[in-house]
Amino acid sequence: MAGHVNKEDFKLNPPSCKIKAKIIGLRFFAWLISIAKLASERIMGDDMRKLLLTVAGACLISLGSGAAGAQTVGDWVLGNFQGSGYWFPGVIANVAGDKVTIRYDDGDLETVYANAVRPYDWSVGTRVECNFKGAGDWYAGRITSLSGERLSIAYEDGDKETTKTGKCRSR
Repeated sequence: MAGHVNKEDFKLNPPSCKIKAKIIGLRFFAWLISIAKLASERIMGDDMRKLLLTVAGACLISLGSGAAGAQTVGDWVLGNFQGSGYWFPGVIANVAGDKVTIRYDDGDLETVYANAVRPYDWSVGTRVECNFKGAGDWYAGRITSLSGERLSIAYEDGDKETTKTGKCRSR
């Protein structure tokens, strides 16, 4: 029967499809990939295939939306400070419902909705703007080295500087 799907069609125990009671982080992502794979490889009705792909796609979109649902106290994140469109590094100080409190690396404290927070992802090569020599002017450059809160920047105008993450932001 073309539209019929039974338990045997979804062998959820092989190593390629580890589904646990707690489906979080990479396990959750692996689960979504497995569902999409099943939908594309298994013979099942079009309605079931569309449903599985829609659910997997919606979950992937929500994972990439920047929501901090998986963030916990102590995680290093980037926060959209005062909704400015600039992302500043900080550490989650508190989580309460759909809001998180961030203690930014420059010392500021702000409580924002989870969708105004994303995981800290700066690395060598990341384009940032930094407050050059702490003088109040922001200049664009790229990170050339990074160690904890210390980073080296090669500015677009040729200047170089070693500074702290609390003096930098990204878009």
